[in-house]
Amino acid sequence: MRIDKYLKVTHIIKRREVAKKMLDAGFVSINDKVAKPASEVKIGDIVCISNPNGQKLTIEVKILKESCPLNKVNELYDIK
Repeated sequence: MRIDKYLKVTHIIKRREVAKKMLDAGFVSINDKVAKPASEVKIGDIVCISNPNGQKLTIEVKILKESCPLNKVNELYDIK
């Protein structure tokens, strides 16, 4: 699954367009490599999302789904 779509499906980033902008700016990495919007994410990957304020969120991908209700998104990843 593309990383921009994964970030939207998991509700980590609300809109795919915002996810693309963050990816283009270099704020997201997969397994310590800077990711592009079309980068593929797989189960077991470590995704790190930073923001300009220096805050950082690191997750491990557990499940890949095309869509997920908001009350179930915590099943899709583990926060590291």
